[in-house]
Amino acid sequence: MPKIRTPICDRLGIEYPIFGFSHSVDVAVEIARAGGFPVLGLAREMPHEIARILSQVKKRMGAMPYGLDLMLPANMPPATSRELQSTSLPAGQVEFVQGLRNRFNIKPPVRPSFFTTQVRTEALFEEQIKAVLASNARGVATAIGLRPELIAQAKARGMLTFSLVGSVRHARKALDMGAEVLVAQGYDAGGHTGLVGTMSLLPQILAVAGDAPVLAAGGIATGAQVLGTIAMGAQGAWLGTLWMAARENHTTPALMARLVASGSEDTVITRAHSGKPCRVVRSDWIDAWSEPGAPEPLEMPLQQLLTGDVFASIHEHDDARLVYEAAGQSVFAIRGETTVAAQFSALTGDMDAAWTRLGRFTT
Repeated sequence: MPKIRTPICDRLGIEYPIFGFSHSVDVAVEIARAGGFPVLGLAREMPHEIARILSQVKKRMGAMPYGLDLMLPANMPPATSRELQSTSLPAGQVEFVQGLRNRFNIKPPVRPSFFTTQVRTEALFEEQIKAVLASNARGVATAIGLRPELIAQAKARGMLTFSLVGSVRHARKALDMGAEVLVAQGYDAGGHTGLVGTMSLLPQILAVAGDAPVLAAGGIATGAQVLGTIAMGAQGAWLGTLWMAARENHTTPALMARLVASGSEDTVITRAHSGKPCRVVRSDWIDAWSEPGAPEPLEMPLQQLLTGDVFASIHEHDDARLVYEAAGQSVFAIRGETTVAAQFSALTGDMDAAWTRLGRFTT
């Protein structure tokens, strides 16, 4: 097939219209080496670690382009301690979670982490934003929350600004605030997502985007899907869940086994993780929040205060019954551990095969 190269590829200096979101620096580096555009998520990083991480990224990436992703929800407390916030947790939810700790014999986490030491506040966001703006990233994405001052400052530094949107309303708001690239993230996506599936959302976002490039996200794990979204008008595809199968992601054995065993129907949108609707691969912990008599999860950021130690523990101890992670319906493509290089080869090879199939139906 002819090489598919959209305008955003030229703008960013990448070989393929494949955008890869990951929390792993190792995955991000390999995506860049393969010719895609990596987007490193920093929303879960301890504030004092971000500068060190970005220094490492700069050294390893060299001149290769990459982006950074933040989660900046509105209506978070200005600045407060976990201890002070914890005093506002409702007794019913506290009792329920303690009952689950006892029921599942959940061990306390040993190591400090974002989920056990931090609470999402405006003060935290300011630290994250400052670190991102001081980096040499080529792009900045926001997954939740729009900050016009961040968009303006990033653009002034020559960074391309991306906004993940789940509705036409969100897309218009992002454009009004100056976002340059819209990522149409469908219901199929892992993590915090909306109500409309990718195939239905993408044409609606394209219709209001004007000259702004649009990427497709949600449930995408094959080259044929990448090619299909470009045929619909997108300038590229944004993949996240797939990279958890890469050796470079350092996915723990129990979580890898769960991902391999799961199909699209084994993911569920729940508020039990963060307090906002979030698609995850289900586990006994997630299912417990849907049982009769279970209380409603708390709003963000209180749900993290309530359950952050549990999330940290089940990952630290790799608990096969309870471990879960944000994952999209594209989990169907995870069949075992692989590498980013092998995944990229499969994606581009599948794009070629899809193009050949199309050729059989042309006259």
